[in-house]
Amino acid sequence: MRISGITIPNKQVPYALTALYGIGVSRAKSIVTQAKVDPSKRADDLSADEEAALRKIIETLKLEGDLKREVAGNIKRLKDIGSYRGTRHNKHMPVRGQRTKTNSRTVRGNVRKTMGSGRRKESKT
Repeated sequence: MRISGITIPNKQVPYALTALYGIGVSRAKSIVTQAKVDPSKRADDLSADEEAALRKIIETLKLEGDLKREVAGNIKRLKDIGSYRGTRHNKHMPVRGQRTKTNSRTVRGNVRKTMGSGRRKESKT
């Protein structure tokens, strides 16, 4: 089954729909109840009518490329107006108030290796 250019995996319908960017588990469950589809069914076992009902609801939502474009636009706007969050995005630092002293090392490029015994291995010459 394909919806908006994405192949839906053969899992239970609410979990299969999460393959689409912009649909999480809770949103997928509400879509399935709106479409009156049995949530325990697998994606490959859906009838054509059930598939059409799901597709009709999903096409009303903003997903995939449109949603990614909107999110990127929001971040660009924050950068352009020079807000605190925008400057954090520019510096590739945590944006939502996380601490940076101990965590976020990979984002900052400050990867420290843990120390071994402190002894150097003897070189064989």
